Amino acid sequence: MATPSPRRKLLGRLSLPESRFVADALRTETVGGILLLVAAVIAVIWANTPPMADSYTAVRDFHIGPAALGLDLSLQHWAADGLLAIFFFVAGIELKRELVAGDLREPKAAALPVIAALCGMAVPALVYALVNMAGNGSMAGWAVPTATDIAFALAVLAVIGTSLPSALRAFLLTLAVVDDLFAIIIIAVFFTEEISFPQLGGAALGLVLFWFLLRKGVRGWYIYIPLALAIWGLMYNSGVHATIAGVAMGLMLRCRRTDEEEYSPGEHIEHLVRPVSAGLAVPLFALFSAGVSLSDEAIAQVFTRPETLGVVLGLVVGKTVGIFGGTWLAARFTRAELSEDLAWPDVFAVASLAGIGFTVSLLIGELAFTGDPELTDEIKAAVLIGSLIAAILACVLLKLRDRKYRALTDREERDDDRDGIPDIYEEHTPEYHWRMARIYEEKAAEHRRRAEAAAGSSTDGGRPA
Repeated sequence: MATPSPRRKLLGRLSLPESRFVADALRTETVGGILLLVAAVIAVIWANTPPMADSYTAVRDFHIGPAALGLDLSLQHWAADGLLAIFFFVAGIELKRELVAGDLREPKAAALPVIAALCGMAVPALVYALVNMAGNGSMAGWAVPTATDIAFALAVLAVIGTSLPSALRAFLLTLAVVDDLFAIIIIAVFFTEEISFPQLGGAALGLVLFWFLLRKGVRGWYIYIPLALAIWGLMYNSGVHATIAGVAMGLMLRCRRTDEEEYSPGEHIEHLVRPVSAGLAVPLFALFSAGVSLSDEAIAQVFTRPETLGVVLGLVVGKTVGIFGGTWLAARFTRAELSEDLAWPDVFAVASLAGIGFTVSLLIGELAFTGDPELTDEIKAAVLIGSLIAAILACVLLKLRDRKYRALTDREERDDDRDGIPDIYEEHTPEYHWRMARIYEEKAAEHRRRAEAAAGSSTDGGRPA
């Protein structure tokens, strides 16, 4: 007889392995976020200090690379098209892991972050569109306020000295993964103007070879790194944004462990590459992209020009309303109950934190207004200001709940018997008994399937040819 399941909890406690994975991933992202924050501050100061402003422009626009291969690019373009490919490679691995072993592998569990992320992208785009229709502005920047920067958000948490319970941290991480997926789709579909099919075909063949080598278990960085660089170069010259190559390769890695493995190949490579992405690639992108004028006139333009005002309101208002509303709708229509440890103001606070849309928003801003450098800089300034306002709002809301969060975090981490397993995972609650019963049922079902398969194989083997 099947064990009756309790009513599904919304943002309930994570399993111990998932909790540890989230903690490890967010630890690296937090360090990277602080470096990102430092790089952004340096860029703004460098670009707005009169004696040094010209040198910032000269360094940012310095060209380097083989022109014969179509790769004579400025340092800013190398950061946006090259280094961010590493960032999206890690995003691809995260997405693959979520699909095969994380919260997105089960449709019911996946519904919450997917609906929240979709609403958290649709509402900011709608806010931008309404502002620009009312002000006769350009609709080209509709996608700028749709992105969430998880690293910057975690840096804000580190700076203000607050800690989120594991369920909220996992929700924020999964939300960012789904957000990155849709940002990738937006970049590929809406910001590809001309396609060179020979180069695109070459990139596709390279990806097939990459997949084939992985499938055959071929190992060696000296094989995959040159192949990845070739795929990236072909993708860049095809007209499709080169970061798509990074995502595609990340999605090809196997992220499900075998019985003999402590880590899957995808998890192992992510562990190696994530520090490069968070500690080098994204901060350098911020250094060469965040250096925009923040004079009194430029700041006034942000709040008077429809394109820039749409970005600010999209990040601050659209993101918060979209994610909170999407989460409430998911709970309403899936009949899930919010965890008893949390309240809806907690969801609202995390939704406001997701309004920090730094890295991908800057990238989309560059793509949306390529032919207008002045408006591009104003859009970047709007991203900076909008993210700052969202960060301040989130800080206030999270600090109001900080005492509760610290109590929950202490409870989750307490290990009085010092056995390496937090005591909360050893409590025999009704939910614990239900989970153990489910595990027993799944193991019994797997045993029956293997026995039936073995019996079928034995019968087939005994038949005459």
